[in-house]
Amino acid sequence: MSFIDPRRLIKSFKYAFRGFWFVFKSEQNIRIHLLASVLVVIFIVYFRVELWQAIILLLVMGFVLILELINTVFEKMVDILRPRIHYYAQVIKDIMAAAVLVSSIGAVVIGVLIFAPYIWEMFAG
Repeated sequence: MSFIDPRRLIKSFKYAFRGFWFVFKSEQNIRIHLLASVLVVIFIVYFRVELWQAIILLLVMGFVLILELINTVFEKMVDILRPRIHYYAQVIKDIMAAAVLVSSIGAVVIGVLIFAPYIWEMFAG
């Protein structure tokens, strides 16, 4: 037995990509977040932002995407309980959606704070 089994590693990546593909196909919000992420990466390259700024942007971007994936997990888990729906089932879904919303707003604010000086400089000079 080796320390890393390549077959198991490949299988785990396969499962992860399959899960991501499921979320991508079924959830509009992840597609919106991914589009925003692509735009952020383009802006990072175009404006040649400082390394520490790029790291912050990538971390925040990843955080939003991870929360969107977790939100989808909670939604699917709660949907399993649908026949015996409980009041808190909808509350859980709403709270997770709120978490994604708050993180998205925070990401936008951070993006504006980082990119504003670059955009200002582009138009001012």
